[in-house]
Amino acid sequence: MSILVDENTRLLVQGITGSEGSFHTRKCIEYGTKVVAGVTPGKGGSDFDGIPVFNEVERAVKETGANVSMIFVPPAFAADAIMEAADAGIPLVVCITDGIPTQDMVTVINYLHGKATRLIGPNCPGLISPGKCKVGLMPGDIHRPGNVGVVSRSGTLTYEAVAQLTEQNIGQSTCIGVGGDPLIGTTFVDVLRLFEKDPQTKLVVLIGEIGGTAEQEAAEVMKKEMTKPIVSFVAGSTAPPGRRMGHAGAIITGSSGTVSEKIAALKAAGAAIASSPAEIGSVARKVLESQT
Repeated sequence: MSILVDENTRLLVQGITGSEGSFHTRKCIEYGTKVVAGVTPGKGGSDFDGIPVFNEVERAVKETGANVSMIFVPPAFAADAIMEAADAGIPLVVCITDGIPTQDMVTVINYLHGKATRLIGPNCPGLISPGKCKVGLMPGDIHRPGNVGVVSRSGTLTYEAVAQLTEQNIGQSTCIGVGGDPLIGTTFVDVLRLFEKDPQTKLVVLIGEIGGTAEQEAAEVMKKEMTKPIVSFVAGSTAPPGRRMGHAGAIITGSSGTVSEKIAALKAAGAAIASSPAEIGSVARKVLESQT
């Protein structure tokens, strides 16, 4: 098994005819993802590499059976795109777009409350279930099927962790970048619970960074609900307070946002801590070997 996407995924791409959307759509198709529709207002009735393009998400879903949307819409229109996908009943929306105004995301989060649609992102690399389906930006060739789940706030560190796992002959069940903005749809807590229920996943790699309390919230769930081992790395040990480091959410605004506080919480919850990104693969290997 895997979580959220697999060989049954039927992908719709909002913004399929833009430069980023078209490039990454082709990469998803090359990986084997079933892309069944695109949406670009004003270009309905045309096609993209033989894939039908629609003006509205609702019609695209009705005619193609799309069940996942990937969004490459410019920031000013991304919130409306997310809500349009939810209105069309798409169960999973992956928003790659970065730079969405925070107030727009407040509206989106409130709008999705109580609805069946799960949002991943925004400002995220997407997700991949190796050998089954890729929805996002990640390089498919570094992944291999296996039993380690990966969840991260950083796209680049996700790729680094996956490359190390693959070098250690450790495959992955599903890898998810939840996004680095202050307001996101799917959190560490949500993904940990999904991995806990997934029989294929035997270990989880969690990659955090400075800012916010996502790692501490994950640690509480680890204590109370997780039976599977966790390996964790938290980026930003040298970041000065009050200065944004890369992601909009990676800024220390209080003691809870520091690396030391996050590591302390994760360690207390039983996570094996990698002290540098270069150690993620080797620490995962040691933990897996200790389980056998």
